[in-house]
Amino acid sequence: MKHLFSTTIASLLALSAFAQKSDGTTKSLVNAEKEFAKSIAKNGDKETYIEYSSANTLVFRPNPVNAKTFYASQSKGENEVSWTPNLAKVSRSGDIGFTTGPYEVGTAEKKYGQYLSIWKTENGKWKLAIDLGTESNKPLAKVATQFVEPKDHVAPKFLNEREIKAGKEIILTTEKTLNTLLKTHGIAAFGGFLTSDARLLFPGNEAINGKGNIISFYNGMISKINLKTTGVDKAIGSDLAYTYGVATVDYKADLRESFNYVFVYEKGADFSWNLIVQAFIPAER
Repeated sequence: MKHLFSTTIASLLALSAFAQKSDGTTKSLVNAEKEFAKSIAKNGDKETYIEYSSANTLVFRPNPVNAKTFYASQSKGENEVSWTPNLAKVSRSGDIGFTTGPYEVGTAEKKYGQYLSIWKTENGKWKLAIDLGTESNKPLAKVATQFVEPKDHVAPKFLNEREIKAGKEIILTTEKTLNTLLKTHGIAAFGGFLTSDARLLFPGNEAINGKGNIISFYNGMISKINLKTTGVDKAIGSDLAYTYGVATVDYKADLRESFNYVFVYEKGADFSWNLIVQAFIPAER
């Protein structure tokens, strides 16, 4: 019996590892997330998050906290949550990717929102790097599914610490420039940093898609935004990166609010770094 139990556990662990396996494609990332969702439905979020997280994974609950530390302290796992990715992309080097889409919590009284998960590869498997959700009303608009595969595979064989640091500094400089322009030119500054098909996740709203719609949203309710970056990472293939930090938002209604934010950047054809996803979640002070 003991031998049978050990064999069963080993088989389950092997299946889990296969489910998370990365081959550098967006398809493998979407498959990993589907298995992640199945595991939560079956085993609850405590066990699943611990399994799918690395030592440095951050979950925003609502402030950023180490995932393993957070879930180890939970008394039981939640499994009444479901979500559907409708946008996913993986870097050309296959080491960083993201998924986003709507989620539901509960059965009798449902709560709704939008989520963003950033994934990184570790020993050939997809592991969560960042996970957050913004609450909203029940989504009404239908969003076309976009699972974007890398156009090719570019992964430097050797990168030293100096080169990795220099790559991250480029992203930090980009965001510092954005923040400076937000101070001098106001919300309109985002126009120079958003991709045409960018997405904004802002509490109380469905996903806002497209540069024009995002700028219109900002202009309609926000007068100022100030960013304080606290973390950054970048794909070794140099086409995807992400930052996180705290944003101070001044509304036109004479109200100020603090948010945690996660931004996903994508390198354009002109080698500039532009925002493809912005996600905000109220900060707890």
